[in-house]
Amino acid sequence: MTSSKKPDKYYAILEGALKVFAENGYHKSQVSRIAKEAGVADGTIYLYFKKKEDILTSLFQEKLGELVVKFNEGIHEQMTAKESLRRVCEIHYSELENNVHLAYVTQIELRQSDLGLRKEIGQALKRYIAFIENILERGKQDGSFHPDTDVKLVRLLIFGAMDEVVTSWLISGRKYSLTEQVGKTINFFLKGIEA
Repeated sequence: MTSSKKPDKYYAILEGALKVFAENGYHKSQVSRIAKEAGVADGTIYLYFKKKEDILTSLFQEKLGELVVKFNEGIHEQMTAKESLRRVCEIHYSELENNVHLAYVTQIELRQSDLGLRKEIGQALKRYIAFIENILERGKQDGSFHPDTDVKLVRLLIFGAMDEVVTSWLISGRKYSLTEQVGKTINFFLKGIEA
C-alpha cells in the first residue's frame, strides 16, 4: 500500500504515537494512550498495527521517507555535491529542530529499543544512507571529492555525526540552535574529502 492510499486514521495514530513516545518513552507508552492522543478507539489501532513495535517501525519508515522526499525536493541537478551535502544537513537539522518530538523519538528511543527492533528500523534508514552515498559518488565522479574517498565509510560517518549532534543538542536541553551547526558539521567532512 502506498503512502497516499493510507487512511487519515493511520497517520493520526502515527502522530499520536510520536507525541506519546516522546513524552513517556517507548517502553512506558501504552497503546490506549496513543489511541487517545490520536482521537481513535483503542481497537482501531489494531486495524493498522499488530503490536506497539509495528507503530514505532512504521513511524520511522514514514518520517524517514518524508525526509528523503524533502531531500529530493531540496536538491536539484545544478547543485554541486558539496552544496547537496550541506542541504542534506540543513534539512536534517531543521526538521528535527522544528519537530522536537521526532528528535526525541529518533535520537533517544531508538537507542533504548531492543536489537530486533533496531534492525527493523535500520531497514528504514537505508534510503537515507543511500541518498548520502549518491551525493558522495557524484562528488567523486565530478572531481569535487578525492578519488580515494571511501564512500561507504564516509556516508556512515556523515550520518553518524549528524545523529550525534542532534543527540547532544537534546541532552543539552536545546540550549543552542541546531541549524547553526550545519556549516561546522559539513565543513569538517569537506576538509577530509575535498580533492
